[in-house]
Amino acid sequence: MVDLHTHTDQSDGTLAPDALVRAAVALSLEALAVTDHDTLAGYDLAAPRAREAGLELICGIELSTRLDRKPGEPRSPSIHLLGYFPGREPAAEFRDWLSQLQRSRRERNVSLIAKLQSLGVDISLDEVQALGRNLTGRPHFARVLLSKGYVRTTQEAFDLYLADNAKASVEREEPTLREGIERITAGGGLAVLAHPVRLAAPELAQLDRFVERLVAVGLAGIEVYHSEHSAEDMDRFLRIAVRYSLTVTGGSDFHGDNKPGAHLATGRDGNLCLPHRIVEDLRASAERLAKI
Repeated sequence: MVDLHTHTDQSDGTLAPDALVRAAVALSLEALAVTDHDTLAGYDLAAPRAREAGLELICGIELSTRLDRKPGEPRSPSIHLLGYFPGREPAAEFRDWLSQLQRSRRERNVSLIAKLQSLGVDISLDEVQALGRNLTGRPHFARVLLSKGYVRTTQEAFDLYLADNAKASVEREEPTLREGIERITAGGGLAVLAHPVRLAAPELAQLDRFVERLVAVGLAGIEVYHSEHSAEDMDRFLRIAVRYSLTVTGGSDFHGDNKPGAHLATGRDGNLCLPHRIVEDLRASAERLAKI
């Protein structure tokens, strides 16, 4: 059994990288991918622990991207993109680019704190960074808002304050979907469309055409198996993968206590049990891409 979509406390998960490795070993996983948001820090810390434990660890990333928009148009909903670097390290240029994204995130956080304070919310950046540490994001803001009684649930924190159209929303610099695909590919990785069930209605309704356009700019795979995918979703996404010769990936999207319904390797209510063949196919796709 394998899990190719997990997060550590280096982004918005709650388990430290070494603890995630221990959890994977306790479940007798054959392979694990760390796919933190906009950072490789979790993978870097997990790698030596995985080697000691004899666990196959795959370098991954999850990027938040947006569709292109014309001046004056509202932001499109975020589209997540997974990048995998099986058997290799990402190029130095890719790591440098991630550092630029992280700077943008930090600048957004400063503005977000100011906006929350202007709304009468007594919250400081130090409080949020104590949770987020290496990569502070909106889930960490939500946890502070919840702990201080401003909201009753994490979802309410997003609905009232943090979501794109909420009253404290602050834009940050995010790559376009096309740029994300191109950056991952140029960095030596495979670009994979994450949890397609979360796509906005227009893209999800016309998923075939949407995927066809992405394949034309370098999309290499699609996440067929995910904690939030029903059996019908998986069947649909698998057919699309076959139609466009895309690599099939899958994973729990494990975040620890930040997403208690998504369990490592087994997903939600046991809807996942992914064989090692998925990793073998991922490596084969990476080798083919390297020869192009």
